[in-house]
Amino acid sequence: MSGYEATGKTVNEAVEKALIKLGIQKDNARIEILDEPSSGILGLLGNKEARVKVLPVKTAAQYLKEYLSELLDMMSIRGTVWIDEDDEKLEADIAGNDVGVLIGRRGRTLGDLQYLLNIIVRRQFPGLNKMVVIDVEQYRIRREKTLTQLARSVAKKVSDGGYEQALEPMTPQERRIIHLALQDYADVTTYSSGQEPYRKVIVAPR
Repeated sequence: MSGYEATGKTVNEAVEKALIKLGIQKDNARIEILDEPSSGILGLLGNKEARVKVLPVKTAAQYLKEYLSELLDMMSIRGTVWIDEDDEKLEADIAGNDVGVLIGRRGRTLGDLQYLLNIIVRRQFPGLNKMVVIDVEQYRIRREKTLTQLARSVAKKVSDGGYEQALEPMTPQERRIIHLALQDYADVTTYSSGQEPYRKVIVAPR
């Protein structure tokens, strides 16, 4: 991420403009004062604005990797963090012998960790317009394949039998996988029912 130059009546005003433009917090910025503000003749003519250049100390990807690495150390978990970034998401994959504890029952611990890190990273990078995704040993990929297969199997039973069927309670992310897997099926429809954390997907005939 490159720096940004901004001007203002004061140095603080110029810095604030640059921080907003970069979408970062001040404690993640290196500030270079290029011009101090000055008053012209009688304070009216030849006024000179402050000009600063602000550069990020860390990118969102660097921040996420360091935060997760420190978290693993504090939990005495031996693991390695890889970061992958595209236009829509900032994804961290954690691998190692002891990292299974981060997944939790049906992935709920992993879901809670991802929710927390979305908040933490966005507080540090208010301008970030990407979703933070956390995975452990590619659990999400394996789980998505399993849920997609389950959805198709249940859809066939519902289509053949003509009656609706409720799946087990799932996280919002997992329910979304079911909905997407069956959205183009002509014979069945899906909807969610119940309250968290027991909310589940219902597959019903159209």
